[in-house]
Amino acid sequence: MMRRRVEIFLLAGLLVLLAAFLYFMNRSQVPGLPGVLDADTKFQPLDVQGPQLHLDLLEKIEKLEYSGSHRNIFVALPPPIPKAAEPAAPAVVGPKLPPPPPPLEVPAVFFGYASQPRNGKRVAFFTSGDDVLVVAEGDSFLNRFRLVHIGNDSADVEETSTGRHATVPMVQPDQSSTP
Repeated sequence: MMRRRVEIFLLAGLLVLLAAFLYFMNRSQVPGLPGVLDADTKFQPLDVQGPQLHLDLLEKIEKLEYSGSHRNIFVALPPPIPKAAEPAAPAVVGPKLPPPPPPLEVPAVFFGYASQPRNGKRVAFFTSGDDVLVVAEGDSFLNRFRLVHIGNDSADVEETSTGRHATVPMVQPDQSSTP
């Protein structure tokens, strides 16, 4: 009984293998791309009698000048700048506007910063004359400036009365004055 069952499974396996073999054989009879053979059979080479260079035609082409408005890709120089008519200055109606205020100048030199170990808050070091100022972010200094942000190489400062901002770059302290 067991032997009969093994023979049936073996026969079923062989039939599956035969079906797979026939499927792949029929499938591989058509070459890779179906349109390639058709294109090859319709190909007819050109009938060229006496192939030669026509130098007279090349000379005519060389005499032609490029007249397009875009860049000539055959010339390595940059394209010429087109000459456009200068626009007329707009007429000013009414009184002239006052000039913008001068840039904000902070009378202090930013020379470094440190982080407080307890809370990680940064403090900046400024010099104003002979005084050294230690200012935390958000604090005021010199009675009219507030330190907004301390960056790695600059400090953002706001004038409290006008709200104007300035960026003070970090400057290395002068080494010659140190004993």
